[in-house]
Amino acid sequence: MEQTSQQYDQAVGICRDLFSKKTKDYGTAWRILRTKSLTDQIFIKAQRIRTLEDNGHSKVGEGIVDEFIGILNYCVMALIQMELGKDAPLEMDPHEAQQLYDHQVQVTKDLMMNKNHDYGEAWRDMRVSSFTDLILMKLLRIKQIEDNDGQTIVSEGIDSGYRDMINYSVFALIKLVVEKK
Repeated sequence: MEQTSQQYDQAVGICRDLFSKKTKDYGTAWRILRTKSLTDQIFIKAQRIRTLEDNGHSKVGEGIVDEFIGILNYCVMALIQMELGKDAPLEMDPHEAQQLYDHQVQVTKDLMMNKNHDYGEAWRDMRVSSFTDLILMKLLRIKQIEDNDGQTIVSEGIDSGYRDMINYSVFALIKLVVEKK
């Protein structure tokens, strides 16, 4: 489990670095996006991964790794949006944005470590394409919950879906990047 924790931090570190640099370049312009729009952005990235997996090549240069990084970062943004609510200012200090990012990642990592204990690291035997399919399934579920104004009868909420997609993205990045170093 210690190896998983370290690899998790390495994978998230790649995503965190990009988030930090983009925040310096663009500020927190992403704060204008509603969570439904963030869900759609994640869907576009996941669908692109699936297309690249099926076709085996990209015509625009960015590959699967870049898209998993994007999914993770958009999920963190969505969780931040949900926590801050509509009335929070659009612009925030880059340091504050980074702290909010780190908080959401830590909560999500804690969830993964608990689940990983119970599942016995089953993810290590999964294919990256399965993570893609699971992300797409979570997105369809989230879109349905969003269409139902956030109401569920027995299901976990939207935040749970975002956290699961973060963890699936981390698992994919561990397999695609961290283990290859």
